[in-house]
Amino acid sequence: MPTASPSEFAGKVAFVTGAAHGQGRAVALALARAGARIAAFDVARPLPYPGYQLGSRDELRGLQHLCREAGSDCLTFEGDVRDDAAVTAAVDGTVAEFGRIDVLFNNAGICAYGLAHELTEEAWDTMIDINLKGSWLVARRVIPVMIRQRSGVIINNSSVGGLRGMNRLSHYVASKWGLTGLTQSWAIELAPHGVRVVSIHPTGVNTPMNDGLASLEGATPQEIAERSAGNLLPVPWIEPEDVAEAVLYLASDRARFVTGSQFVIDAGLLTR
Repeated sequence: MPTASPSEFAGKVAFVTGAAHGQGRAVALALARAGARIAAFDVARPLPYPGYQLGSRDELRGLQHLCREAGSDCLTFEGDVRDDAAVTAAVDGTVAEFGRIDVLFNNAGICAYGLAHELTEEAWDTMIDINLKGSWLVARRVIPVMIRQRSGVIINNSSVGGLRGMNRLSHYVASKWGLTGLTQSWAIELAPHGVRVVSIHPTGVNTPMNDGLASLEGATPQEIAERSAGNLLPVPWIEPEDVAEAVLYLASDRARFVTGSQFVIDAGLLTR
C-alpha cells in the first residue's frame, strides 16, 4: 500500500477523474489516507463505446464512504469529461466547498482494440475526445484555480502507449502521446505560476478495464495484459496501488522539482 504519512497532504484538495474504480479509485483512496480532501468525478454509467462496464454510481458512493472512513471529506460528481458544463460545475463545486484544488489527477480514459484502417470515425473520435480532449477540458477549468493559488500539481495518466507504438491500438496510442505533449507544454506555461505538470506511464494495470477488454476480445484478462506487456520483470501487470504510490510521490513536496517529465512504471517494458 502507498506509504505517505497520514498527514502529508493535510489541508490539500485532490480532484480525481475516472475515480469510481481502477487506478482513479486507488489514487483517491491513497490521497485520502494521506490527509487530502477528495473531489471524485466519474461518468458513473455505461457508454456505447467502448462497450464494457465503466465506473458506476454505486462504486462512486462506495469510494466516498471509504474516504470518509479514512477521515477525509469526499465530494462526488457524476459527469462525462467531454461535457464542459459538467466539468465546470464539478470544479466550481469543489472550490466552493473546499476553497482550493492542489492536485489534479487526469485519469478518466478508455481503451479498445481495432486496426487503424478498420476503425470507425465514431471510435476514433470517442477515444480522442475522452482520453485527450477530456483531460484538456478538465485542466482548463482547474488551471485558473491553481494559478490564483500560485501552486498545484497536475498529473496526467498516460501509458506506455504514450511513449511507443502498440498493435491494434493506434487511436489509444495517439490519445496517450497527445497527453505526453500536453504535459510538456503545460509544464512550460505553468512553471511561472508555481504549478508542476507530470505524466505517468504505466504498463498494463490490473483493473476492471482488463476484464472489459477481455470480454470484448474473447480472451482472459491475463491474456489481454500479456498481449501488450512484454515486461522485463516476470509480471503480467502491475496493481492500481503501484500507480497510487507514484502519484503520491509526484504530488508531494518530495517531488517539488519534478515537472514536464514522464514518470514510467512499466516493469521494464520499454527496455524491450
